[in-house]
Amino acid sequence: MTQEKKQEYTLRITQANKTQMITILYEMVIDYISEARDLIARGQKEEASVKLGYAQNCIDELIRSVNLSMELGRMLHKIYIFSKKELTIAGVNYSQSRIKRVEKNFRSLHTAYKELESYDKSGPTMGNTQSVYAGLTYGKYSLNEDVTASSYNRGLMA
Repeated sequence: MTQEKKQEYTLRITQANKTQMITILYEMVIDYISEARDLIARGQKEEASVKLGYAQNCIDELIRSVNLSMELGRMLHKIYIFSKKELTIAGVNYSQSRIKRVEKNFRSLHTAYKELESYDKSGPTMGNTQSVYAGLTYGKYSLNEDVTASSYNRGLMA
């Protein structure tokens, strides 16, 4: 994942509500899986294993966030556990079909959560974050971002 993509995810996470956080994690899993698939196709198996590990870390976060007291949560938990097992096996034998299966499942979940985002009107999960302003400011054809620090104490307030 490029540094620019990481910065984009970081910015989105600071502004996201709970539903959007799940959607972002789905997107991250999909990105890492896609990168791993491409690396396997090029024969770069060690780098692919690293990307699959990153995808599994994102799935771990999804597993921790699931509400197991509800039926939907239990079903999602099973999907996440299955996906993690598939990626583990794919990391051992570099199976494109297993990776594609997990990617297909996460694309479906991503589509469903994108739809749910329109119904979730709650505010951002993180408070006290920096404001970022983007626009055509100094150059006619250049996009400049300005990060305004209203406080040096950022992030979640305990």
